[in-house]
Amino acid sequence: MLAPVAGCSAPAGNPASIAATDGPAAQQLKSSVTDAGVVVHLQALQRIADENGGNRASPGPGYDANVDYVAGVLRASGYEVDTPAYEGSRQRGTMRTVLAQTRTGSPGHVVVVGAHLDSVTDGPGIVDNGSGVAALLEIARCLGPSAALRNTVRFAFFGSEEDGSQGAKAYVTGLSAEELGTIMLYLNVDMIASPNGGYFAQGGVGADLSASGPAGSATVAGVLAGQLRQTGVQPENIEFVGDDESAFVEAGIPSGGAENGDHKRKSAAQAQAWGGAADERFDPCYHRSCDRLDNVNRVVLSHYLAAIAGTVAHFAMSEASNLR
Repeated sequence: MLAPVAGCSAPAGNPASIAATDGPAAQQLKSSVTDAGVVVHLQALQRIADENGGNRASPGPGYDANVDYVAGVLRASGYEVDTPAYEGSRQRGTMRTVLAQTRTGSPGHVVVVGAHLDSVTDGPGIVDNGSGVAALLEIARCLGPSAALRNTVRFAFFGSEEDGSQGAKAYVTGLSAEELGTIMLYLNVDMIASPNGGYFAQGGVGADLSASGPAGSATVAGVLAGQLRQTGVQPENIEFVGDDESAFVEAGIPSGGAENGDHKRKSAAQAQAWGGAADERFDPCYHRSCDRLDNVNRVVLSHYLAAIAGTVAHFAMSEASNLR
């Protein structure tokens, strides 16, 4: 079983109220993370944008400050951190990815969970995708680098998602066949706190591989959807749309995605199921300067944070053969 590290909440609530399929590791990690912990990181990302021309776009000083902040949080949590450089094919200069993983768990079976670290140039990107970055930092901090796990967990923070997912592509194409073979799955976390947000789990549906992901993707999406349901919401299963998960999908790695909607409009049925305003955009500040800290919906964030933590813990303790 996992145990919360210093500064994380102790497990709370009645274990009997949690579905039997949700193992003790998932229960403990879900109970230890808090949206207040996530907001601390969102505040830091907002400050970084404010001090660097209003954005965290890559390449740029805001992005570099992002990298330093994320790496610093992970190191302070006890992780060994790597920041490999990559060249953007459409950009001048080098940028950095941030990687950290547990020291425990089988290194031959790696659960990779990632979020893009860059914003657009037009705004600070606190929902897109500061929310994903901050959630993963909270999960990484509360999991800790030495938790008793069956499988290794790797946290990845990519640049240049807003420019063709170049950071994630550079990372995947830079792996050897042997290294790729150790990755059990990839879970992408992109926008989980939109003001009019919905609840979506990506993977396992669609007419072709790019939309559905390879074999095993339905399992990843199904676990995420199940974890969302345990928080009291009914998610929709949707196709991939070509974000950072694409590089993993193309490499044949089972993939899933957590995202709550962007510039598209919430339907009347979705508003009835999830609350919020029908026929309004999930995030009216998507890719705009108003995507600031006050754009964050903490109710949506709280549901996703618990669900992603539960999903990470589930696969960290699962048999690898359950996926492929």
